Amino acid sequence: MEIIASDKAPKAIGPYSQAIRSGKIIYTSGQIALDPATGNLVDGDFAAQVRRVFENLKAVLTAGGTNFGSVVKATVYLTDLANFGTLNEIYASYFGDTKPARTTVGVGQLPRGALVEIDLIAIV
Repeated sequence: MEIIASDKAPKAIGPYSQAIRSGKIIYTSGQIALDPATGNLVDGDFAAQVRRVFENLKAVLTAGGTNFGSVVKATVYLTDLANFGTLNEIYASYFGDTKPARTTVGVGQLPRGALVEIDLIAIV
């Protein structure tokens, strides 16, 4: 196993890695909308949080030598399923024609009061 880390994504806020590469597969940890420069949750609405999450994931994927086009599975956690439509619009803008398998789960809370958390599995 190889630890994947990027300075362009927030440092882990617990005892885990941003991502792990095992063979040709990268497993990212869940990303919430933390600003990598400050470590704080970004200001703004749900859409701003989703965009920050995807920018964090993009940085981690890049550090692992891959990109959104190689993602095979996404897991999304939402504190309010009413945001599902907004999530889909932003999600599609990052994945384009790639449509990985996805699970979306409604949850009561996320770390630091985040509204969304996403983790990915990608092929290198």
